[in-house]
Amino acid sequence: MPDEDRTLSPYTGYTRAHWEAAADSLLAAVAPYATENGALYHLPGEHTSWSGRLSDGLEGYARTLLLAAFRRDEKALERYADGLAAGTAGVWPRVEDRGQPLVEAASIALALRLTRPLLWDRLDDGVRQRAAAWLGDALTAEPWACNWELFPVTVGGFLAEIGHEPEASAAAIDRGLERIEEWYVGDGWYSDGPGRAFDYYNGWAMHLYPVLHAWLADDTRLLDLYGGRLSRHLRDYARLFGGDGAPMRQGRSLTYRFATTAPLWLGALTGRTPLSPGETRRLASGALRHFLDRGAVDDRGLLTLGWHGPDETVLQGYSGPASPYWASKGFVGLLLPPDHEVWTAREEPGPTDRADAVTPVGPPNWLLQSTTSDGLVRLHNHGSEDVRYDPYYTRLAYSTATAPSVSYDNSVIVGDDPSRTDIEPLGAGDGWVASRHTAGGGARVVSLVVARGAVEVRAHLVAGAAPGTPVRVTGWPEADGLRSELLPVHGLSDSAGVMGIGATLFVALARLTGEPDPLPLTEAVSVRVEGEYDVRVSWPSGPSACFRFRASDGRPSASSWSVKPR
Repeated sequence: MPDEDRTLSPYTGYTRAHWEAAADSLLAAVAPYATENGALYHLPGEHTSWSGRLSDGLEGYARTLLLAAFRRDEKALERYADGLAAGTAGVWPRVEDRGQPLVEAASIALALRLTRPLLWDRLDDGVRQRAAAWLGDALTAEPWACNWELFPVTVGGFLAEIGHEPEASAAAIDRGLERIEEWYVGDGWYSDGPGRAFDYYNGWAMHLYPVLHAWLADDTRLLDLYGGRLSRHLRDYARLFGGDGAPMRQGRSLTYRFATTAPLWLGALTGRTPLSPGETRRLASGALRHFLDRGAVDDRGLLTLGWHGPDETVLQGYSGPASPYWASKGFVGLLLPPDHEVWTAREEPGPTDRADAVTPVGPPNWLLQSTTSDGLVRLHNHGSEDVRYDPYYTRLAYSTATAPSVSYDNSVIVGDDPSRTDIEPLGAGDGWVASRHTAGGGARVVSLVVARGAVEVRAHLVAGAAPGTPVRVTGWPEADGLRSELLPVHGLSDSAGVMGIGATLFVALARLTGEPDPLPLTEAVSVRVEGEYDVRVSWPSGPSACFRFRASDGRPSASSWSVKPR
């Protein structure tokens, strides 16, 4: 890597030259793993995806082609042109309903659209016809009901541009864009399909594909629509990065790592961003450096399946050896010329660098809690849920420095069951967030978090469990260099309590901090339970706040309880 430049980039030391060097290194490292004809990239590793080795080889081709396209590397693109010719001559699997080749077709189409003068226009007519026909199957392939709806849109955008099946291409574009409207929940946020799945797919898929399509098509109306949503999203999104560059460790497909930077660059590329150029680069370069400094690339120069180094806990059944190269999307910033101010401006502080903050995020019903002294960001999750229990979706809280533990951190365990399903948002406001969920044995739990600085007040009302049922409340997992605390306040001895007759309230103080000698929790906040179900929180400075747990319809049934500020 080039030498650091702490004058231009005081926070990260990284400049455009570092991004170019990282892209060049990643492209060079995968080249030896291409098949002789260049159509497949069989990267080493024992973790084959559920789609099989052939599909995984296509994935290796498509995702690294996208990196070459963002880098505009003509020499590398020549290799991929050979692979395109061979792949469409019968090597690649067909694009079919809900199959992985549909995903990779979108990467190939986007790369071809971005580099048309450098790659597509130089191909023989026969190769172009075969490639268009192979991609054309994506126009009518049935996607899964999630971000996959945008893969036919992306393919259709390229095929429409080259005049291949224009009516089918337009129909695919319209169908996909109409579908994602069902999942737009406002203020720049999409759910990844029906339900409440909020994660990084917002940025690297739900925003990336429509905005790039509109930008490449020079469609002002669509760019105003989708770019406006992106800009609003970035107001919240910028708060998901820690002072050390780490993105929030929440959601699926975390092995894509610095693909998390894609929406930051996309805002700068299209001029749809609330972030200054210097802040954009500080956040993006911080994330890239965070991973490169912590073992994301092995001694062969390959991205591993994991977060920092190899880590199977962040993988899914669809993860194959080349899956991490979805991180190629993080290099979209290289589409901006070297003299663009996003590259020439001095780095500026990000949200976590500037001041402590506790920020409600309405659509996913999250509360983001950041502290400058240790650079930590904590996400209190009271509204995001996958279709199945997943520790990266279902826990009460996540951070930029911890991973979910096997011992069920940040959970309310009723009986011996740590499950948390049917999450219902109950609102978020100034310094607080709340939700209701189903716990073990069908019990209902209403959870409230009130936060300031690094301190959290966690209150949980459990209803519908039999008297005497054990209840355990857990806090943050242990992590190197950090201090995790959980202090019982009401209804708990240590972290355990039992159900009384009827709904029972449990309250604890929690903290995750990197400060070596923090103020004792009992001095940082005062909490008092008034009556049976009112919780009053008083900070050393500022007014107190009181929250009332109540049966919302007047009946004390398990499903009717909620909590609101009084």
